[in-house]
Amino acid sequence: MQNLDSNTKAQVLIEALPYLQEYNGQTVVVKYGGNAMINEELKDAVIHDLVLLSLVGIKLVVVHGGGPEISEMLKKIGKESRFVNGLRYTDRETMDIVQMILCGKVNKDLVTLLEKAGGKGIGLGGMDGGLFQAKRLTDRDGTDYGYVGEIVEVNCDPVLDMLEQGYIPVVSTVAQGIDDDTNYNINADTAAAKLAIALKAKKLILLTDVRGLLLDPHDENTLIHRLKVSEVPKLTRDGVIQGGMIPKVECCVEAVRKGVERANIQDGRVPHSILIELLSKVGVGTMFY
Repeated sequence: MQNLDSNTKAQVLIEALPYLQEYNGQTVVVKYGGNAMINEELKDAVIHDLVLLSLVGIKLVVVHGGGPEISEMLKKIGKESRFVNGLRYTDRETMDIVQMILCGKVNKDLVTLLEKAGGKGIGLGGMDGGLFQAKRLTDRDGTDYGYVGEIVEVNCDPVLDMLEQGYIPVVSTVAQGIDDDTNYNINADTAAAKLAIALKAKKLILLTDVRGLLLDPHDENTLIHRLKVSEVPKLTRDGVIQGGMIPKVECCVEAVRKGVERANIQDGRVPHSILIELLSKVGVGTMFY
């Protein structure tokens, strides 16, 4: 904003006022992943967005992935990353790495960045306080994903306690197993949606590496800005929703159907996309309602 004159800056802030009033005291869950976690400039923008929104009275919860870091560590130990239907196949050794990277390095790095930016971050593993409880994910066709879990229960009390104390909870996506003596690797989009539902959040934001849902996957100018969840089945049948976009859309649909007011799939490659989405008329990405 340094290139704007004082009057324009004032107008920007005035435009944000009704949105600040609307979201004050409300809960927003942000799934943080993709390029925005790797690119330093984007990471800095996301962290400052989160701190600013927290300071103006929005209750923010961050649910993070860490795929690139996990892949990098597996490579270091000479183990190849393997994916089945878009999910990381997680054997016992990989599960140990997943837990170490997600609950350790990535989680604590994010908390440190929030603190350095003037926020109050606190890290929570999905196992802490039984936050995420899961059983082994099994498809109807018997596909084996290893130690990948399906969340069956969310105990959001630890998150609510931290929000009450003014913290930004930073949640890693490892769940406590209830069907076996193990922890499970959980898809971050799914975890964010389940947590948003449990928290009765006003908004769920999934940061990703595309503009949102496109009518033509090869043309970014065909972005669908708003979508009723009732319109999703037809778009799926027509092949508009396909590949890796299917589970993201399913997460948004489930969240909205179960009480989250709005859910967004938006481009984490756009600096300050969280601020633009929440505090301006413009909005970003595809909003499900």
